[in-house]
Amino acid sequence: MFYYLDGTVAELLPYLAVIDCGGVGYACKTTNHTLASLKKGQRGRLYTYLNVAEDIFELYGFATQNELNSFKLLIGVSGVGPKAALAILSSTTPESLAMAIVTEDTKTLTAAPGIGKKIAQRIILELKDKMAKASAATGLDFSGGVSVNVPAFTNKATEAAQALAVLGYSSQEVSIALKGVDVENLPLEEIIRQALKKMVK
Repeated sequence: MFYYLDGTVAELLPYLAVIDCGGVGYACKTTNHTLASLKKGQRGRLYTYLNVAEDIFELYGFATQNELNSFKLLIGVSGVGPKAALAILSSTTPESLAMAIVTEDTKTLTAAPGIGKKIAQRIILELKDKMAKASAATGLDFSGGVSVNVPAFTNKATEAAQALAVLGYSSQEVSIALKGVDVENLPLEEIIRQALKKMVK
């Protein structure tokens, strides 16, 4: 229904940003990272997700499409609702989330308030499974084994490709995004960050 909101930042509250668009204030639930990128009285743009259920009509907004994509992935996991997804994305970035899933790092996820080890393990399990199914459909093996079907990639590039696949990007998009990135010398998170910047241009 809404793709994004672009207007004046009217209010900034804990986990909530109000964007004034043509005299109408849209209250968007959001993360600490998005709140930190906004300034009251200045123009702001949030990419949105509308959550509609019985007796629920909530708007969520994010400063980047990567954060929105991560939110959608998280709420697609059984037992993970919007509140838990916001808590996770307030304590970590989309890049770190993707890395945590690829490396099965539950500590990164449990650092978020209200996220226990069982939920963290379920998130990793379901999203890795989803990634494996998506990669099978595209012909790439992102299962974490040594026989990843990307001969030109180093181990670090393969890990970056896996992480980007977690965020929902196709093998073709990942291959294009990693071209020109210094995968030999940059830290893994920086490789992912640079690739993401290229994909959202």
